[in-house]
Amino acid sequence: MEFGAWNLKFLKPKVMFKKILIANRGEIALRVIRTCKEMGIKTVAVYSTADAESLHVKFADEAVCIGPPASKDSYLKMSNIISAAEITNADAIHPGYGFLSENAKFSKICEEHGIKFIGASPEMISKMGDKATAKATMKAAGVPCVPGSDGIIASFEDCEKIAKETGYPVMLKATAGGGGKGMRAVWKAENLRDAWDSARQESKAAFGNDDMYMEKLIEEPRHIEIQIVGDSTGKACHLSERDCSVQRRHQKLTEETPSPFMTDKLRNDMGLAAVKAAEYISYEGAGTIEFLVDKHRKFYFMEMNTRIQVEHPITEQVIDFDLIREQILVAAGVPISGKNYTPNLHSIECRINAEDPYNDFRPSPGKITTLHAPGGHGVRLDTHVYAGYTIPPNYDSMIAKLITTAQTREEAINKMKRALDEFVIEGIKTTIPFHRQLMDHPDYLAGNYTTKFMEGFKMQAPQED
Repeated sequence: MEFGAWNLKFLKPKVMFKKILIANRGEIALRVIRTCKEMGIKTVAVYSTADAESLHVKFADEAVCIGPPASKDSYLKMSNIISAAEITNADAIHPGYGFLSENAKFSKICEEHGIKFIGASPEMISKMGDKATAKATMKAAGVPCVPGSDGIIASFEDCEKIAKETGYPVMLKATAGGGGKGMRAVWKAENLRDAWDSARQESKAAFGNDDMYMEKLIEEPRHIEIQIVGDSTGKACHLSERDCSVQRRHQKLTEETPSPFMTDKLRNDMGLAAVKAAEYISYEGAGTIEFLVDKHRKFYFMEMNTRIQVEHPITEQVIDFDLIREQILVAAGVPISGKNYTPNLHSIECRINAEDPYNDFRPSPGKITTLHAPGGHGVRLDTHVYAGYTIPPNYDSMIAKLITTAQTREEAINKMKRALDEFVIEGIKTTIPFHRQLMDHPDYLAGNYTTKFMEGFKMQAPQED
């Protein structure tokens, strides 16, 4: 293994953390705990009253209840989390993904309390968290960006002018957006006003901010992200791509690496652009540069995520690498080597949600009565649930990530089919049947899918027992 932060024999950190508090829940909290244990670092789990029986609570060295089920009163309650860190003498906090992982204020509070935030600095989160500012920064760095407005659109009159200059179709986006909220595709000038008003109203209600920007609508887009890591010296490298194009309502359902759409030239060009972006802003930690790639394989910067991604395991599998370990080492001051990576295996991740795919993916919280986990060579399961566990209705519905890895894409798909057939969860509805049908879809098998794939996907009726 040539990656710098792994070579601890020669590159020991000045000070390694003694105890890390994981400011998250579920499978990502358990994922961080496992790596910390392997590194000899003590762990502190935090949990809401709804999560008292979760595995991350059981496997941490210490656990602190931080509030009632509502996220705003527990996992988003900064004062409670900082208090938990202080009473347990934790010297670092790993935020996982979601919740406070990209919250500049929380990163700053950790800094003020002498607790290392294992993630981006407050300045970096602020700079890259606002989509309009991030786009302007990437343009200055020389990274290809989607044509559109330069920052926030001041008025509807400016919106009309920019749309005409950019050329229809265009996409209106909320600067504070996420999860598809505050986004509107506009194909004709006569529809612009309604889209402008409704997008601003939705963004105001969801984020308390109705600032908008505009981009050219990319036709037949694929969502391909590049995993990067940067260190405190300003050096960065990339760990290749992940194709996240299979999405429903802008929420990823499955991911794979390498992308079946990728060419050697495209991978090289996108990788170099991602490294250029990270080094231009002196990014420290693990993150992703996300791109839209059109049918002509032209790529455009979309956004940067200044945290670990849900889908990070597939990257780990194809290059034999622990990204959580790397996050911790970089945060402790260990430099990276700067080596870029190309996948030498193929890996696919299916997100298993507590949802009913036969009923418009309706949430299905409740008690798991039976669980049989798949296994075998090349099968990885990241989950915090077990038979007898009750899934609370208060949080995201993802309960597991099933990952298969093989020499080729065809073998990885066949392995996923077998693993999904073995995966038994009873007592609740899950998306296992959806993923099993996806693995037989001719367009998916051919690698012929875009972010619009799910618009034409129809679930086949469930088989009778």
